[in-house]
Amino acid sequence: MLILMLFAVIAGAGTAISPCVLPVLPALLSASATGGRRRPVGIVIGLATTFTVTIVGLASVVDGVGVANGTTRTLAVVALLLFGLALLVPAVGDRLEAPLSRLARFGPKSGGQGFWSGVVVGAALGFLYAPCAGPILAAVISVSASSGSSAKIVAIAISYAAGSAAVLLVLALGGRHVADRIRRAGRGPTVQRAVGVVMIATAVVIAFDYDVRFQTTLADNFPDFIVNPTSSIERSNAVERRLADIRGKSKFDVATAERQPSAAALPGVTRRSDLPVLGDAPDFTGNDRWFNTNGRALHLPDLRGRVVLVDFWTYTCINCIRTLPQLRAWNERYRARGLTIVGVHTPEFGFEHDAGNVADAIAQNQLTYPVAQDNEYATWNAYGNQFWPASYLIDARGKVRYTHFGEGDEAKTEAAIRSLLREARGGALGRLAGEHAEVPSTDLATPETYLGTDRAERFLPDNPTDGTRAYPGYRRPLPLSHLALGGTWNATGETATAVRNASLRLRFQARRVYLVLGAEEGMSRPVEVLLDGRPVRPGTAGVDVRSGRLDVRRQRLYSLVSLPRVERRTLTLRFAPGVSGYAFTFG
Repeated sequence: MLILMLFAVIAGAGTAISPCVLPVLPALLSASATGGRRRPVGIVIGLATTFTVTIVGLASVVDGVGVANGTTRTLAVVALLLFGLALLVPAVGDRLEAPLSRLARFGPKSGGQGFWSGVVVGAALGFLYAPCAGPILAAVISVSASSGSSAKIVAIAISYAAGSAAVLLVLALGGRHVADRIRRAGRGPTVQRAVGVVMIATAVVIAFDYDVRFQTTLADNFPDFIVNPTSSIERSNAVERRLADIRGKSKFDVATAERQPSAAALPGVTRRSDLPVLGDAPDFTGNDRWFNTNGRALHLPDLRGRVVLVDFWTYTCINCIRTLPQLRAWNERYRARGLTIVGVHTPEFGFEHDAGNVADAIAQNQLTYPVAQDNEYATWNAYGNQFWPASYLIDARGKVRYTHFGEGDEAKTEAAIRSLLREARGGALGRLAGEHAEVPSTDLATPETYLGTDRAERFLPDNPTDGTRAYPGYRRPLPLSHLALGGTWNATGETATAVRNASLRLRFQARRVYLVLGAEEGMSRPVEVLLDGRPVRPGTAGVDVRSGRLDVRRQRLYSLVSLPRVERRTLTLRFAPGVSGYAFTFG
């Protein structure tokens, strides 16, 4: 237990230096820059206290868990607005500070101006502090929500909050030191007004849920070691073993498979999958609302004959967001072949209970498959689930045959999907899905085009070869669906990586152009995008292109061109060194 508490302190400290705290960091630094010297301490104490309480206490007190539910979140925003207004208008500040100063007789006798108002502001920030929750915090929240609090849960939550508080206090004191130097230069009133503006702006940003959108942007564009710097520690065997003791054994543990009948023993199965039978799949139960079903509740018995993938997620979970592109690709690829994906949105934080917020997240992430809103953890508990994200693959007879917890192993999961589809229906399934799957228009002339040497074709004057070499380009007009490399490239069987003065020209016929790109982990590299020799305009640029360029941060599909109709155009790309190209697809 002591080891897990130590890891929780480290994880909390790591969270406090991750980009996920940026939405509340301006308010923390601003509030700490004014008042007496003990105000930063008050702010951090208030933040750590309410954050801990919301993790372990609100499941039974308020209809929420984790960071505040809608009502409490609104009250926290109001508190930040009032504090910002008090700094802009001193008379308002005096009125707000007067009743709080009476609390000083219960606290430090020489606390200086603002300790208790700092506690109030910190308490508001604690309700809004939604960190990138790794395995430790996720375990605390999920166990507290589904099974209630215990001494172990409280101890781990306090340890996590203490780790965050220690780092946040250092940041707050550092910010105050800078503010003091500015005040000594005779700019005290300016500092106070600027702080007030920052506080009000922070409240407005959070009121419109831009902090949540920021979380999604982080997940889409930054590697895990930046978003969650302690992830490797939290996923260590030492932590996982101790978390397993707290969570308990999974209901569909693979070790239980030997007690279940094999698929060959089930009547009607003619093409057996090698996947074990883990037990009967529970039905969807206790859900508040359904999305993408015209409001109709789904039930597992109605899906007999289809393979069902149940995905437990929540819309601010970094790890969950990263799995959504693959889920979208599987839905597109296998829905007509017998697969039904059902998302079960079980909230990690209280504001995720709001149906409007969930609907916005579904739209933002372009999810078209059914999603159940599991606010009361009813379906979560029916499955005995313990993780975000978590996948349960159910065969055509309603048996759980495969589980996966967390990110990764997409190839293994897709193989399991295909195995059960063949078992249920037989027939050919075609190629694998993958993020870059795109359904082409019927009048396309340009086929999928690969940059790696294994499948390279239609390059002029000749196809790329393995290794690093300079390519001369092709000065004459390109025939339709042909392309040419210029500059120095390093080509392998799967990819071509820009080395120096690298460019690519493509003559295509399509409406939309997509390219799978990647860059060195943790780096951002630009690519210039030109259409018919000129920087692509906003009306014809893909969603990833801004001002004629895109920034490549991680390996994914990038949208380059989006025309109003299918046209014949010439695309030119100029690559920064280190950018790797994989394959073009067209729509």
